[in-house]
Amino acid sequence: MKSRSPAFFREETMGNLSFKLDDKVVVVTGASRGIGLELAKQLVRQQAKVVICGRKKDGLDAASAELGGSENLLAVQAHIAKENEVDALFDQTLKRFGKLDALINNVGMNILTGLVDAETSAWQKIIDSNLTGTFFCSRAAARIMKAQHSGKIVSISSIAATRSAPGLGIYGIAKAGIEMMTRVLAQELAPYNIQVNAIAPCMVRTTFSQPLWSNPVLYDQIVKAIPMGRIAEPADIAGPALFLISEAAGFITGQTILVDGGAGAV
Repeated sequence: MKSRSPAFFREETMGNLSFKLDDKVVVVTGASRGIGLELAKQLVRQQAKVVICGRKKDGLDAASAELGGSENLLAVQAHIAKENEVDALFDQTLKRFGKLDALINNVGMNILTGLVDAETSAWQKIIDSNLTGTFFCSRAAARIMKAQHSGKIVSISSIAATRSAPGLGIYGIAKAGIEMMTRVLAQELAPYNIQVNAIAPCMVRTTFSQPLWSNPVLYDQIVKAIPMGRIAEPADIAGPALFLISEAAGFITGQTILVDGGAGAV
């Protein structure tokens, strides 16, 4: 399908600035807890039509109950590192809602290990969950969005993509790959009025990072490097993500936005 000219999109969108997300269909991966669940909560409050996915049914069931289980919510059990399950996720999204306005790639996992001493299985699991899964989901979403000539893709990266840290080497490599993928997709998809961006948080208060922030000594060391004097809460990440999938961010693409309490400014 031929892409439309930049002039078409400029004429169609000028004067229609909107932060509204009502009736937007948004897929959020890894949405059974942490940042993903907070994203889903905020999207529900904005009256979006939300598709959440996760690997474990019990976690999805609990998240669905917490989100209210309305007709505008769809929960799909899927492992995003498995191509066939990703295809099924987006097939079910289209079958239920008929379109796809935005994808938020949120899945992230790590196994604390040094790079040289890492088992091959650890490398593969971290890369597959963080980077390969983001590729599968972004590719599937982009194919739908190209046909629509519109869409938003936002991936949750990390400050670990640009700052090496003990035990986070493979995780940081995967997140760095996500940021490059963001730039590549932004360039490829711009002619189709699809914006692709990423968000790089500092440490966020979730179960994922609990071993670090729950230790008072480690916590004090971490916040000393953050001018705002605290780590991020899941809602701190949800706000920028919702902005990036709104029409108000229609001319932002290929960017990684730091959400780090000012740590990058020091």
